[in-house]
Amino acid sequence: MKFAVLDGLKKAASRKPRWNLALTALAFLLLLSTTGSAQVEKDAAKDGPIRPQSTGYIGNQACARCHASIYNSYARTPMAHASGPTTENFVPAEFVHAKSGAHYRIYSEGGAVWLSFERPGDPAATGKRQLLYSIGSGRRGRTYLFAVDDFVFESPVNWYAGRQRWDMAPAYGDVREIPLNLPAYPQCLRCHASGMNLPFTGTENRYPAPPFTQDGVGCERCHGPGAAHAQTQSAAIVNPAKLSPERRDAVCMQCHLEGNAGIERAGRSAYDFRPGDILDDYIRHYVLGTNQSSGLGANSQFEALAQSKCKLKSGESMSCTSCHDPHNSPAEPERASYFRQKCLACHGAAFGLKHHPKQADCTACHMPSSSSADISHVEVTDHRIRVRPRLSEQTLSPQLLQDSVASSPALSLVPFPYSKEATNDIRDQALAWQSLANGGMPEAAPEAERSLRKAAQQAPDDPAILAGLAFVELNHGAVDRARTLYEKTLALDPNQLDARTNLGVIEARSGHITRAIELWQPAFDRAPGRSSIGMNLARTLCEEGKIEEAKKNVSRVLRFNPDLSKAKKLQQHLNDTPPSCAP
Repeated sequence: MKFAVLDGLKKAASRKPRWNLALTALAFLLLLSTTGSAQVEKDAAKDGPIRPQSTGYIGNQACARCHASIYNSYARTPMAHASGPTTENFVPAEFVHAKSGAHYRIYSEGGAVWLSFERPGDPAATGKRQLLYSIGSGRRGRTYLFAVDDFVFESPVNWYAGRQRWDMAPAYGDVREIPLNLPAYPQCLRCHASGMNLPFTGTENRYPAPPFTQDGVGCERCHGPGAAHAQTQSAAIVNPAKLSPERRDAVCMQCHLEGNAGIERAGRSAYDFRPGDILDDYIRHYVLGTNQSSGLGANSQFEALAQSKCKLKSGESMSCTSCHDPHNSPAEPERASYFRQKCLACHGAAFGLKHHPKQADCTACHMPSSSSADISHVEVTDHRIRVRPRLSEQTLSPQLLQDSVASSPALSLVPFPYSKEATNDIRDQALAWQSLANGGMPEAAPEAERSLRKAAQQAPDDPAILAGLAFVELNHGAVDRARTLYEKTLALDPNQLDARTNLGVIEARSGHITRAIELWQPAFDRAPGRSSIGMNLARTLCEEGKIEEAKKNVSRVLRFNPDLSKAKKLQQHLNDTPPSCAP
């Protein structure tokens, strides 16, 4: 047999089983903006005692008692409908994916919403999942979540509003199998729901039920915990408009800034951010410092706005709320006039009278929509607010963000927002470079290696850095150094799944089969959507003659990923008489 490893590692001939090496991936995923529904006036009128959670968050209804008008207005915005039960706003769907031959259907039955999947002529590729939550307001798109054994996954089928069509989830348009093991990561869900319960420790996507305590993006996402203010109105609550520009902008940036890489600070989670905090204390974002990106991303509004002449001339006085009212979204017939007034607030009514007075929609010319560079079928509004956008097409250029950032033809990373501290933070920069290299930008690999080595000298006990450097060493064939680094990583953080998986590969290749199984089994228990770990286990156990244990693991692979052809073939061989471990 041959080793099957990922990411450019050389394949070596061997009669041993095939082991899959995990990719140490650190970049965030992106979901669509989200949906739900509410009976606004009825909910606002609900009475009962305010029961603050231990975190101080109490939900929108508590705010409605004193702020009913704002509550009712906000409840009609896309953000308020960022998530919700699938049974609300249910839309049936039927879709055939040509490349995989899979037929998908979303339908209601027995008071629940279901996703069915099948491939004609393949009885093994047939089944259904109960869809529990919708993610997406429908304005840009919508996806769904389902759970298997409390592990939450994203539906492989999404609705794309811009093209008015159903299609595969982003990055899965070319798959040949039915992908039912797309984990719903907290890094993605945190901006689509309030009161999210984080996954159990050591897991990626096993959430307490329910995963959300409140549908949509709630009032407290921008104003902070409201328990004290609701109980005693004299207690302060965050008003973003009264914060310093850095802290004010952070309230919006927590969800509307994507960058090319987002790296959580050591020991911090982006979900720990609270309005009034500095976002950089929790997560740092980096953008490419040369014209390397192919276009605007779905969440690149902040990077784009920073390049606009409006922002450059207005400085800190301009913010998202200069044009957007977070409590209200204008109806479609009113949008052009609404945003025209926002433009004229700075440019003046006299300018409006002489500058294309018959064209009421300023955004049609100066902020045109274009296809997203990172999500197919999705259009984004160009927040660069260019004078002649059709004549000056260009990609994001972060050098414009700060005069102190010099132009260079070489590939570079610039922290966004710019700060000298972030520029000099080798730890976060190293992980940002690595996320780019692992995300399909091989030209970032040399800088990732250089930065990781330097960061490991400065932070020798940082598990993320050690795991990243271990992967680099493994790519170079320095197995002993990689083993030492992975062992130290797991001593510092036993929950590092990639380190556990890759160290298991090293041990298995070295003939230490028992140790490899000890590493893989807990990892697969905590991340059953990672089919490669389960396949490592099943093949190895089979080679060791432990057929029943091998069957158990391959069955679990297929429970979470039922169309994985390698698993289906192995299961067939294990059920042969006599059993076979053939791939």
